[in-house]
Amino acid sequence: MGKGDIKSKRGKIWNGSYGVSRLRKKKKSAVVASPKKKPTVKKTRPKAEVVEETKPKAKPKAASTDEKPKKAPRKTTKKSDTES
Repeated sequence: MGKGDIKSKRGKIWNGSYGVSRLRKKKKSAVVASPKKKPTVKKTRPKAEVVEETKPKAKPKAASTDEKPKKAPRKTTKKSDTES
């Protein structure tokens, strides 16, 4: 197992990749306590009420329960006379 083997640790080092054979070291993140700022609140004027007229919804057509959805016809293949 040498430099050309991409599954070995030496091959991973040579290729510059990572994987099961060569895991990455976890970076330690430095946690810095920052002073908390007061949340800013935007002042807005109350909006005028908008009255919308509602239209009556159209009723869907009643589907009869007796009818079943039609299925597509099956595809058939022609059998040749020379087939054995």
